[in-house]
Amino acid sequence: MELDSGITAWMLVSASLVLLMTPGLALFYGGMTRSKSVLNMMMMSFGAMGVIGVIYVLWGWSMSYGSQSIGGFFANPFEMFGLDGAILDESGEFVLDGGLPVIVDVGFQVTFAIITTALISGALAERVKFGTWMVFTGLWVTLAYFPMAHMVWGGGLLSGDGPFASIAEPIDFAGGTVVHINAGVAALVLAIVVGKRRGFGRTPSRPHNLPFVMLGAALLWFGWFGFNAGSAYAADGLAGLAWVNTTTCAAAAIIGWLVVEKLRDGHATSLGAASGIVAGLVAITPAAGALSPVGAIVLGLLAGGLCALAVSLKYRFGYDDSLDVVGVHLVGGLVGTVMIGFLATDGGLFYGGGLNLLAVQVIIAVVAMVLSAVVTLVIALALKATLGWRVAEDVETIGIDSAVHGESAYEGLGSGLAATLPPREGAPTTVSSEEKVGS
Repeated sequence: MELDSGITAWMLVSASLVLLMTPGLALFYGGMTRSKSVLNMMMMSFGAMGVIGVIYVLWGWSMSYGSQSIGGFFANPFEMFGLDGAILDESGEFVLDGGLPVIVDVGFQVTFAIITTALISGALAERVKFGTWMVFTGLWVTLAYFPMAHMVWGGGLLSGDGPFASIAEPIDFAGGTVVHINAGVAALVLAIVVGKRRGFGRTPSRPHNLPFVMLGAALLWFGWFGFNAGSAYAADGLAGLAWVNTTTCAAAAIIGWLVVEKLRDGHATSLGAASGIVAGLVAITPAAGALSPVGAIVLGLLAGGLCALAVSLKYRFGYDDSLDVVGVHLVGGLVGTVMIGFLATDGGLFYGGGLNLLAVQVIIAVVAMVLSAVVTLVIALALKATLGWRVAEDVETIGIDSAVHGESAYEGLGSGLAATLPPREGAPTTVSSEEKVGS
């Protein structure tokens, strides 16, 4: 088999687009936090890039896509440890799969692992130790993400080679279960285990920079074309369908979110528009190659509206999902995964396909939620008992940027170690304008 330079070029560009999503997420999340914690929030995304970019090469690819499957849950991490056998064959030529060098696919897939883990950080804003987060990143991607990728895309339990395929072929085009349900459930579990921010539900915590949020959403949308269209693994009609469906669904989700927001709150906000974009992108991710563009409109309107309603559930149930990972990614991922059973042009209920595909989509969603919840809970409790999750109360009050990173994003917010020290006895204290307004 000869190298296909067209496919190779397409996949290199797609991988680069997906990698851009993580800095985009850093802007999106950073703008949603308070100004004294923005750098820490962005560092959680960049930290995930650092940890996962290394361990994916060591054992991540092997665990996800190795041929030695262990019970359909994960592949042998030592089969291709350090990408042994995944780069060059015995004759010294690059190993190809369908005309694509396997090493290019490694580059594509590592970006998925990075962004999935970084998504979880939004549930932990402004209150966790950076070191604990870094350790969690390595453990979670190894014990939750790599196995889920193997189960869905690597021929495992939830794939077309698994037991549920006897009912219908499971569909997860680009990561409804692997990425969004997986990360959304992990975010919910961590929000419960770690606990609430000080003042949650009593003191307003407003986004400090909405232009950051909108710029981050724009970069996520741009990068998502690599995420979805790149998952076609060719610059062909399927990639074009995924591209159009991605744009259409995100656009419709803006409308769905803003309508709910206007009716409920009386305002259509920039934060709502940015969140609607992400909700639509999340929902179309598993379905990008299975729906028609008209179906993508229906899915986008539904996902935007439901996610807009879902983000308020944290106040009703009392879990502090700081930046709405659960409301957007878990709910959006579930909507997209399940609605495939209704809207898929091949096998969907609305297209005369019966209940089989719908049943399979529900099954794989439930299995993904259970597995992610169990693994995340074990990791979260182990880290709570050893390293601890929470920063000290005074650090949370001062802001993690100064106390942990020795930096501040904006002049006048305090910098360096001095900002972390308590005032001398009898010395006057100051209150920042940010704290006065409770933002």
